[in-house]
Amino acid sequence: MIAFALMLSGAQAQAQSTSLRKLNTENEAKAWQSVGRLDNARGAYCTGTLIAPDLVLTAAHCVYHREAGTLVAPADLMFQAGLTHGTPAARRVVAQIEAHTGYDPKRGYDLENVRYDLALVRLEAPIPSHELDPFAVFAGQLPNGPVSVVSYGRGRSDQLSRQNECQVLARLERVVALDCDVIFGSSGAPVFTHLNGRGQIAAVISGGGTYAGHEVAFAMILPALVADLKRQMRANKPRPKAKVRRLGVGSNKSSTGAKFVTAKGS
Repeated sequence: MIAFALMLSGAQAQAQSTSLRKLNTENEAKAWQSVGRLDNARGAYCTGTLIAPDLVLTAAHCVYHREAGTLVAPADLMFQAGLTHGTPAARRVVAQIEAHTGYDPKRGYDLENVRYDLALVRLEAPIPSHELDPFAVFAGQLPNGPVSVVSYGRGRSDQLSRQNECQVLARLERVVALDCDVIFGSSGAPVFTHLNGRGQIAAVISGGGTYAGHEVAFAMILPALVADLKRQMRANKPRPKAKVRRLGVGSNKSSTGAKFVTAKGS
């Protein structure tokens, strides 16, 4: 558990936070179905959010093997968007993983790692926007005032849950403490600001700790980190696999053809 330093500027919010509530039906969950469960082949899961038809934002520690500190193989991750009572709105295998280079999986859970605890995964096939509308990343710093969180978690792993209102308690550089209700599985959950209509993702949940003697959730501010991850993803995007095409010479079916290597899809 991380404890915020006493010198941190911030005060207990005066507004009242609401309780976490399960979204029990597809209709209740519909507006939030671009939030999904990110499962790995070993049975663990986190929360993730579509920010583009083929991009999911989550916490960096969710894409590492905890014991070895190595990245999970992309094919061992599955994104189940809007999973409700075992039925997803869409399901996709992951094709590429990029964890922020500032995150050190071997250092453990501390404030420095929370600052960079962010990852972007690219799906093997996009989820069309007419099926699920991705959420935008808020362009500014996390504003004062209430936020909301949509997540999965232990005891509610097969359905979305939403806390309509929780409070920003304190901030230190790019780390914020919130009184949002989180548990195992909530890592990677989006923290929404609702200043401009539809919610925009202002932060992502990393984990829990203490502040002023109270249990809190820790999250990181996003814009610069997301920009870094998108650059990493473009730079490291796997090249198309080569395939062999045979061009036969002559009309004899038994003749040996010349081999040409071409990019997949050409």
